[in-house]
Amino acid sequence: MSWATRHVQVLFYTLGRLYRAPLSTLLSVMVIGIALALPAGLHVLVNNTRAISGSLEGAARISVFLGHEVSENQRDALADVLRRREDIAEVRVISAEQALAEFKELSGFGGAIEALEENPLPPVLVVTPLESIATEAALADLVRELEALPETDVVQLDTEWLKRLAAILEIINRGVVVIAGMFALAVIIIVGNTIRLDIQNRRDEIVVTKLIGGTDAFIRRPFLYTGFWYGIAGGVMAWLLTGIALLVMEAPVGRLAGLYGSGFTLRGLGADGVLTVLTAGALLGWLGSLVAVGRHLGEIEPK
Repeated sequence: MSWATRHVQVLFYTLGRLYRAPLSTLLSVMVIGIALALPAGLHVLVNNTRAISGSLEGAARISVFLGHEVSENQRDALADVLRRREDIAEVRVISAEQALAEFKELSGFGGAIEALEENPLPPVLVVTPLESIATEAALADLVRELEALPETDVVQLDTEWLKRLAAILEIINRGVVVIAGMFALAVIIIVGNTIRLDIQNRRDEIVVTKLIGGTDAFIRRPFLYTGFWYGIAGGVMAWLLTGIALLVMEAPVGRLAGLYGSGFTLRGLGADGVLTVLTAGALLGWLGSLVAVGRHLGEIEPK
């Protein structure tokens, strides 16, 4: 109980010392918070991008271009057959006339298209696979089955860009890990330098404590808890900075999602992310303090 009581006393004693020096404490906490916020923000960015690509992949669509000789009855009958399949969620029919009208509206070649004697576009069936079974292998099997239909001319499933996006995100994720390691080292250096200055400022106090029999563990304890508080406060600052960045980006992202008819909203760190940032900050602050104390405390000895 005595050991635990001493630790609790030192814990709140060091917090009080930081509170009594607000300006220097705030500057150190802001630097640590920025160092922790950058990798945390990149992690949030990667997770949101993955969420967007995942929703797009879940809504993959297959365009089945039918032959020009396929009649409307054959087209509608084929659509009904596909709708009864268990692996297909929806089949939308686009007639040749609808396809031509849409192309005129979106392509900007309306005048040139009107000069054509006949419609060059075929009817199309837009097939939406069932999301729960729309894996890459299942989509490939479905495409092969659709290509084998006698009414089918061309089947198109454009998922290559999703694969490229996933590969890019994996590279970025590895980069985030590297950047996080570099900034973790920066936090250790920042805290270590701050604790080093604190040790030098309290040199006489340390000498007197050693003269009256204070052990290295007793002298080391306040500095370790100071580093711990710096790390915790830096983690809170990183959480606040990340939240502010998300609030700034929320409106333009919402407008962009609305243009695509999506209800996507940015996701923050979440409870697990906040806990990870706070834990990492506390651990790095304690480690930086431990390095500084281990290096400089032994240099101070009573003469």
